[in-house]
Amino acid sequence: MSSTNTAAKLRACLRCQYAQSAREFHSKGCPNCQNVLDMQGSQERVADCTTSNFDGLICMLQPEESWVAKWQRIEKRMVGLYAVKVVGHLPEGYE
Repeated sequence: MSSTNTAAKLRACLRCQYAQSAREFHSKGCPNCQNVLDMQGSQERVADCTTSNFDGLICMLQPEESWVAKWQRIEKRMVGLYAVKVVGHLPEGYE
């Protein structure tokens, strides 16, 4: 599978921009927003709280040392893959 096909299947959390597959959001939830959005086990919440409409990806491995993480304001978040820009908003009642 090419990286273009892989990226096309990712979704990004509308709250924190964390990117992973819909299947991963369903099975594990969002590592940054689990206590707020509670997507684990709910396909409806995954659909409501994530989007496939985003631009660019950042792989953040060392948040405290990364100028890109600071620039994107994700330095306090979990290590992982993040969308640079997410298009969309959380529906009312999820924040």
